[in-house]
Amino acid sequence: MSAAKRKIRMGMVGGGRGAFIGGVHRMAAALDGQIELVCGAFSSDPQRSRDSGADFFLPPERCYGTFEEMMKSEAALPLGERMDFVAIVTPNHVHFPAAKAALEHGFPVLSDKPATFNLAEAKELGALVAKTGLLYGLTHNYTGYPLVKEARDMVRAGQARKNPQGRRGIPARLALHPP
Repeated sequence: MSAAKRKIRMGMVGGGRGAFIGGVHRMAAALDGQIELVCGAFSSDPQRSRDSGADFFLPPERCYGTFEEMMKSEAALPLGERMDFVAIVTPNHVHFPAAKAALEHGFPVLSDKPATFNLAEAKELGALVAKTGLLYGLTHNYTGYPLVKEARDMVRAGQARKNPQGRRGIPARLALHPP
């Protein structure tokens, strides 16, 4: 008998009340119906984090005051209950410490850019990924955005042209008023 299918369980660091990009990531994760948000440390303010988790209909015990608490608590849960990976959607200065904590506790990471603030952190992060063998993904673009998909289709259809600076692009009139 094959294993029962289930959704991929996502944890989130950042992206709570008042944050823009967290909502974008939650919508993107929901597009194919294969990922569910199960826990988070949604703010550097513990109460705002817990309030944000309630907004997302998460159980109170899965809404953490800090990402450190989240990693430790999630790692202590049975494999069938804990998050499968963490999305890091915080202000830039938190990307590295949150990713490091996740990897050290056995969780794959999907992080917004930049991964780190300097070369020393980048080397440390690379070494940790190599040591753990866990997946680490870094988001760089917005390929899921409808306007980006439209631009891609226009380039493929030959509707993009060279501009005077020599870069490829979509004429503004087409971007604003597609055919």
